[in-house]
Amino acid sequence: MRQLTALDAQFLHAESATTAAHVAGVAILDPAWAPSGVVTREALIGLMRERLHLTPALSLRLAGVPFGLDHPYWTEVPGLDVADHIYETTLPLPGDEAQLAEVIARIHERRLDRARPLWEMHLIQGLTGGRAALYAKVHHCAIDGVSGADALAALLDLTPEPRVVDPPAPAEATTAPGPAAMFASAVTRSVTHPARALRSLVRMAADLDVIPVAAALPGARAMAAATRTIWRDTEQAPEMPSLAVPYTPFNGPISAERRFSYGSIPLADVKRIAKTFGISVNDVVMTLCASALRSWLRECDALPDQPLIAAVPVAVRTGDAQDTVGNRLSVMITPMPTDLASPLDRLRVMGQTMRTAKRRFAGSPATWLNELSAVLPAAVTALATPAVFRLASIVLPPINLIISNVPGPQLPLYLCGARVLGYHPMSVLTDLSGGVNITCFSYDGSLDFGILACPGRVKDVWRLMGHLQEAMEELTELAAPAPSREARETVGV
Repeated sequence: MRQLTALDAQFLHAESATTAAHVAGVAILDPAWAPSGVVTREALIGLMRERLHLTPALSLRLAGVPFGLDHPYWTEVPGLDVADHIYETTLPLPGDEAQLAEVIARIHERRLDRARPLWEMHLIQGLTGGRAALYAKVHHCAIDGVSGADALAALLDLTPEPRVVDPPAPAEATTAPGPAAMFASAVTRSVTHPARALRSLVRMAADLDVIPVAAALPGARAMAAATRTIWRDTEQAPEMPSLAVPYTPFNGPISAERRFSYGSIPLADVKRIAKTFGISVNDVVMTLCASALRSWLRECDALPDQPLIAAVPVAVRTGDAQDTVGNRLSVMITPMPTDLASPLDRLRVMGQTMRTAKRRFAGSPATWLNELSAVLPAAVTALATPAVFRLASIVLPPINLIISNVPGPQLPLYLCGARVLGYHPMSVLTDLSGGVNITCFSYDGSLDFGILACPGRVKDVWRLMGHLQEAMEELTELAAPAPSREARETVGV
C-alpha cells in the first residue's frame, strides 16, 4: 500500500484547464548508430516491455479516496500494455528544430489521463539530418528530477548493443486499499489533521524568512530567528536578502497554450568559467539565466530595477532511498541580479547569493515545501489550489520563475541502438510560478536547455534561448586569458 504524500498530491491539485503538471524531456537521436539504421515504435515498445520493472512509477495508476477526503493511493495495473502509451508521428518537410519544438509544445499542453498510468512517449521521425526525437512525459506526482533521470537511465545503454536485463524478481504487487478502508483511514486522518497541521506550522516558523510571500511579512525574520534559537540552532544562519518579487510580463494568469525552445552550450566552457571565477557550475547557469532574462526584459521595456526572484528545486532524495515513486525535493528561493548592467558584476553577485542560499539550505531542515503542502486538509487543498494559484498570480506572485539544473552522465548513451545526441528537459508552468520555466540537463559534454513558456506571457521563446547563448558568449569572453582579450581588442573584435 502506497499513498501519495501531501507534496505529491499538490502536483495533482495544481492541474486546471490551463495547467498540466507533468515533467518531460526530449531526446535527440541519431539512428545511424542502430543496427537497422532506424528507431521504430515496435523497437521502443519491445524495450519498454523488457525494462518496465526498472521504472516502477510507470506501472502504477491512481486510486482515488471516496469523496476526495484524503490523498489518492497508487495501485499497480496488472498486464499493462505499454503499447497503449507509445505513439509515433513524422514531421513535415523540412523537419527543422522549430517544427519539432512546435509539435512537442502541442503534446506538452495535453494533460495525462488519470484513469491510466501517468506517462506517455512520442517517437517523432523526420528531423533534419536523418535524426529522430523521443518526447516522454510523466506526471510530477510520480517523479521528481532525480527519479526522472533514473527512469530515463533505465532505458538507455552504454553501447549501441542493448544490454541484457534480468527479469523482475517476484514481488508483492502495489495495491490500494478498498473503498471502505480508504474511507475509514481518511476519517481518522481528518480528525487528527489539526494537530498535524499545527506541527507543520511550528516547523515552518524557523524558515519564515525563506518562504515566498511569508518572508515579506513584518516580523518574519525576527520570528524565524527566535524559533531557531528556541530549537537551539547553535550555528548562526546567514541573513537572507530581500525576496520581494518585482512585476514582470511573464507573471500573471497563464493560458493552456505552450511554446518550447531548446539549445545546448559546451559544458567544458561553463566549467572553465566556474574555475576562473571560483564559483560552481550551477552559479554560472544561474548567471546565464539572469543575463538572458535581463536582455529579454530590456527588449520588452519591462526590466525591473530590483532582482528577479527564482525558485531553484533541490533534490533531497537520500542515496539509500529505494523508493523511486513520488517526490523527494525542496526549493531554494534566491534573488537573481538582473538589475546589474555589468555581466561580471552579475556573475560575482550571483555566486555570492547562491553561496548564502546554499549555506542557509544546508543548515535548515529544508522541509518547508512539504510542510506547506500539508497545512490544509486534502479535500480543501484539492478544491482550493487552482483558484488560490490564479488569485496569487494577480495579487502577489511568490516568485518570478523556476530554474532547474539536473546533473546527468558525461558519456554517450544509446536508445534502441540510436545514439542520444542531447536531452532537453521540460517542466511545469502554473499561474503561481509564472509563464516561463528554464530547465537544463548536463549530458556528454553539453548543458542541454529546455525553455517552456506561455505565449500570452512570452511571445518569442526562441529569442530567450538566443539570449542564453549570447550570455554564454559574454562570460566566455570574460574568462578568456588576458592576452587573448587584448588581441581581440587590437583587431577590433
